[in-house]
Amino acid sequence: MSSTYLVALGSNRRHHLYGPPQSVVQAAQEECAAFGTVSARAPVIATPAIGAARRCFANSALVLESDLSPTALLAALKHTERAFGRRRGQRWGDRVLDCDIILWSGGVWRSPGLVIPHNSYTQRGFVLEPARAIASDWLDPVNNFTIAHHHARLTRRRPLPR
Repeated sequence: MSSTYLVALGSNRRHHLYGPPQSVVQAAQEECAAFGTVSARAPVIATPAIGAARRCFANSALVLESDLSPTALLAALKHTERAFGRRRGQRWGDRVLDCDIILWSGGVWRSPGLVIPHNSYTQRGFVLEPARAIASDWLDPVNNFTIAHHHARLTRRRPLPR
């Protein structure tokens, strides 16, 4: 049975074959086609470094139709990260490639090592901005807010403290 996934991709390190982070993310989007049919690709955006990372990131997202289960897709994505040169290291540190399952058409998924919806995607503009470009109406099964709604909540202007 086929499922639909929203996958976020990011990079902030050069790759010896693909070059700068933007090209790494584009190459990873192509690699994801091996796991099913990529039905939508978000533009790659530049985002500031966060946490321990020292370099700016290139981020994107894609919609993937796949026969893989969530855990099988996660294993395939982690294999792709390693093939691109990802090594275990500091949380929020520099990395050649990061791939995360954000949402899937099956609703909520919980297993060791994988939670869908992704625990913190609603607080991450670098995930919501590209996702909104290709899946703005996708409903979060936990709260029934769309990606566009989450993005608006994250980016809305707030009054300055007095």
